[in-house]
Amino acid sequence: MTARPSEEARGLRGRRRSSAGDVALAEVAALVHRLAVLLAAGVAPAAAWRHLARAPDAGAIADAAARAGPGGIAVALAAVGRRPAGTRRGRAGPGPLGAAWTGLAAAWTVSVAAGAPLAPTLRGYAELLRGFAAAERGARVALAGPRATARLVLVLPVVALAFGALLGQDVLGVLVGTPLGWACVAIGGALMLAGRAWTGRLLRAAAGGDRLPGLVEELTAVAMGGGVSVPRAVEIVSVALERCGLPVDAAGSTTILELAAASGAPAAELLRAEAEERRRTAIAEAAERAERLSVALLLPLGICVLPAFVAVGVVPMMAGIVGTTLAAV
Repeated sequence: MTARPSEEARGLRGRRRSSAGDVALAEVAALVHRLAVLLAAGVAPAAAWRHLARAPDAGAIADAAARAGPGGIAVALAAVGRRPAGTRRGRAGPGPLGAAWTGLAAAWTVSVAAGAPLAPTLRGYAELLRGFAAAERGARVALAGPRATARLVLVLPVVALAFGALLGQDVLGVLVGTPLGWACVAIGGALMLAGRAWTGRLLRAAAGGDRLPGLVEELTAVAMGGGVSVPRAVEIVSVALERCGLPVDAAGSTTILELAAASGAPAAELLRAEAEERRRTAIAEAAERAERLSVALLLPLGICVLPAFVAVGVVPMMAGIVGTTLAAV
């Protein structure tokens, strides 16, 4: 019977939902490393997962292993990875954490199919996850400024209403009680909706990128560690990625394998070096996208948000001042 989650495990779940993706990835990396240590000590895979059942999702994976044997572990891992993340916030589909679990399912499948030892494979995947966490951390830090700017500019019209009230003008009365105010509300609302949608699209584009940089190269090195031929290693990796629903982009690994064959250099070391380079590239590209985003956000600011500020705040305030002046005269 699976142990009930402890307070620590529930805290991990809450932190995983509320914290940044790089923290959750680091937690999964630690879990995978512990699993590798248990397997290296001779613990059976299903029993190893059961020992780690207090960690999030590990209990369900242990139950799947008990029901279906070692083959059920990869299926359970893939199911955890495909589970939607952050649905309460309106985000459909798996995020970085889901990609980590799905990648673990692929690594497990490749290791079993190629006959590579599971413990070294999982140690290598734990290091890979730490690299993914570094890439996510770099992207989060790089996008922090542009995201804060986007949130700030979207509240400018509300600031305009408060500013008008502080000046003693009945801005809200003009907006809800006059045809001019109705027109301002309609124009300002349309502009704000357009600016919000535009800003969100820019943020989503900047947050894109490869979720698992270097995974194909790393898994190909794992398969070759099992003693299979190069064509067989490539085939095993492709099949595992397809079963787990991950993109199969073998162009980079094919180039490295051709280089190894032509030079006689160790293919596995070249593949792992290429995987590391891809992770560094992912971090640099995230920073570059954030720099471009900080400039691109000026477009919705100038075209949508500032005109909405004028329509909702400045025009009603000026109308109120003119109305007050005429009434005094």
